[in-house]
Amino acid sequence: MASRLTGLLRTIVLVSLIGSNQSAVADAFFVANQLPNSIFSLISVGVLTAVVVPQIVRATADADGGKAFISKMFTLGTTVLVVATALAMVLAPWLVAVQLRPDNPEQIALATAFAYWCLPQILFYGLYALLGEALNARRVFGPFTWAPVANNIVSIAGFLVIGALFGDNMVNVADWTPDMIGWLGGVATVGIVSQAAILLVLWFKAGIALSIDFKWRGAGLSNLGRAAGWTLLMAASSMTAGFYQSWVANEASGQGAAVAVMSNAWLVFMLPYSVIVFSIGTPYFTQIAEHAAAGRDDDLRRDISKSIRVLGFFLTGALAVTAAAAIPASRVFTNSPSDASDAAVVLLCYLVGLLPLAVLFIIQRTFYAYGDTRTPFFFTLLQCAIVITTATGAALLNASGVLPTALLAAAVALGQSAASTIQTIVAVVLLHRRIGSLGAGTWLAALARFALAAIPAGLAGWGLFLLLGGVDGWMAGEKILGALGAAIVAGAVLVVYVGALALFRTPELKQAASILRARRRPQPPPSMSSSA
Repeated sequence: MASRLTGLLRTIVLVSLIGSNQSAVADAFFVANQLPNSIFSLISVGVLTAVVVPQIVRATADADGGKAFISKMFTLGTTVLVVATALAMVLAPWLVAVQLRPDNPEQIALATAFAYWCLPQILFYGLYALLGEALNARRVFGPFTWAPVANNIVSIAGFLVIGALFGDNMVNVADWTPDMIGWLGGVATVGIVSQAAILLVLWFKAGIALSIDFKWRGAGLSNLGRAAGWTLLMAASSMTAGFYQSWVANEASGQGAAVAVMSNAWLVFMLPYSVIVFSIGTPYFTQIAEHAAAGRDDDLRRDISKSIRVLGFFLTGALAVTAAAAIPASRVFTNSPSDASDAAVVLLCYLVGLLPLAVLFIIQRTFYAYGDTRTPFFFTLLQCAIVITTATGAALLNASGVLPTALLAAAVALGQSAASTIQTIVAVVLLHRRIGSLGAGTWLAALARFALAAIPAGLAGWGLFLLLGGVDGWMAGEKILGALGAAIVAGAVLVVYVGALALFRTPELKQAASILRARRRPQPPPSMSSSA
């Protein structure tokens, strides 16, 4: 929560500098600053999640508790990250050009300059993830979630200094000098460096030994390499689809919502997802990996059902909150009420896929727990194909005049949600075929109960927003008022949501209360009764 809230504050300060909606500068920066994330996902995120956690869980059975394996893995991972960072720097002009329209060479030049400053983040994102996932596998969850707060604080301070040096509202491409580019790109990268550095300090304070070890032969890393091959293909497919989405959405750059708005809407979307899914789902994944390693398939299936119900309870309420407060929440990262309305449409289109993504989080990681990275590749490839197809359809409709340019980014976001939903359905069917019943009837019934409670809750929140003035009222007037308005709407939605579930006597309500009361860390997720 602290990480995501400071991240939103970071975005508020950044938007005050470079704008958001109809800002070619913002679109250029977001394309460049997103590149490290995209490339890092290609070389590392899928590999870490799919391979490293299960491998470390298995390595803990070694005589040294897995220390030698972790050191070799860390050395190999760092070597790969250094090479990948250097290669990305060489390819920077091409990586930018495939996402921006060729008819705006000044914007492409600005984005390329930003990219040279931002691409070193690949190395430090990788170090952060290597250390964090290794800690997660050993049931040390806190440092991985707290370290991004340092990044946000450093970035906020840096952006404020930039505003003092160069002024705000720097939305014209032609106004940008090399000093301004260096400051903005440098601050963004220093923030990621601090995130990795703090995690490294916390790693050593946790008393976990780590050494540089290039003796990779005979360490069991070949198994990691074989499994990583499919996740690399999967990540490459996702990156390609993401680049294509950016290319389509940037047709609206300078005219309406484009890549910058999509990135900020995704940030708001990720607030409930990351706070709930990562904080609750990550311990479940570690537990599922332990069950898979020990051959406890019945326990694993029970945890799948439990985790989906717990995540569904919290996320459905968050979905109702975010949908009802879409406009005031979007006002936080836009510079006018009209821009907030446009951005809210993009946010709502992303929200369609929130619950399916939560289910996918558990289902996909169950495949990983069994060492199966091949099957996730194929259902992710299907998702990428749907993403590209829907984005192409949006581009064609826009070119023919049927879809307004102002709604192009929203159409791309809706296509993303549709693709994720279909991907989740296919993944559930495939996992059912592999391990048998997943208790889908139980958790689907629970999700239906949550939805029945969320509908009147969301309508109550939206009604309150309209009652207090709506788009023309105080909630959309200023950024800080938008944040306050979103909090008020959220409170109303949650009261109705919890009240409705209490009326239904939903068993998951008691379970959720026990999770919120929990204070000790680390600890396994609480069990849920079989009747729930």
